[in-house]
Amino acid sequence: MTLFIEQCLNGLQLGLLLFMLAAGLTLVFGIMDLVNLAHGSLYMMGAYFAATFSALTGSFLLGAALALIATLVVGMAVEVIAMRRLYGRDHLDHVLGTFGLILFFNELVRLIWGPAGLALPLPGWLQQPIEVLPGVQYSAYRFSIIVVSLIVAAGLYVLVMRTRIGMLIRAGASNREMVGALGVNIQLLYTLVFGLGAALAGLAGLMQAPILTVQIGMGENILILAFVITVIGGIGSIRGALVAALFVGFIDTLGRAFFPDLLREVLPAAAAATAAPALSSMLIYLLMALVLIVKPEGLFSAGQR
Repeated sequence: MTLFIEQCLNGLQLGLLLFMLAAGLTLVFGIMDLVNLAHGSLYMMGAYFAATFSALTGSFLLGAALALIATLVVGMAVEVIAMRRLYGRDHLDHVLGTFGLILFFNELVRLIWGPAGLALPLPGWLQQPIEVLPGVQYSAYRFSIIVVSLIVAAGLYVLVMRTRIGMLIRAGASNREMVGALGVNIQLLYTLVFGLGAALAGLAGLMQAPILTVQIGMGENILILAFVITVIGGIGSIRGALVAALFVGFIDTLGRAFFPDLLREVLPAAAAATAAPALSSMLIYLLMALVLIVKPEGLFSAGQR
């Protein structure tokens, strides 16, 4: 039972981390109608900034805060310099243009930080296990990811549903031509939304950095899951991204934790260990296919954001 609770917490932590990445992606996709393959590069930049600023300042929290600001600035600069040239063009142009940005950021990181990976050490108080339930110990750092992600999710809800900027974002996701016709500075709105998406990607990257090695291309694999979450949740829907990310997080984590034991009942141990991660990933894509069959617009359509 303890193992099951720990794996549920791991699934919750992974799902909320994926939500950070997918929320920015779905906002950019839903409002700007822009397919941004370079979103994973901003995730990578957040991790590199955090590793660098933490080493310079000697403080993990200060380094994380500076990394968040730096990723926000980089995202807004990318929108002004590169993305504005892609608005109104075909999605194939978006794919080619943002793929070029992936190559640019990878080479930029190689030039500045070198090809070797970086480590982001945690302070001692985040390395200790804490008791989250009677008899259940859990990593303090992973628990802090859950808490921070829930706070950010609540903040996003307030921003999108309870503020004027959020009203413009929701209106832009539904009908951006109408928003522009009402006199809203749509270019500024786009820059703010893209910067917000970049900051969320950077936050996900810097939170993941102490768990994994900070390395070139680290955002490319996880970006595929972020796109899957966007499709399942509904394009432009923050609530949909949260629900879909939790589904994906639980399926991936629980599958990888318990499928090996189940498969060993019918397969050799080596084959079960190999098949379990593949089966977990397959279930995520099966879920996406099922959602597309039942609700092609995603779990939360334009009217349910």
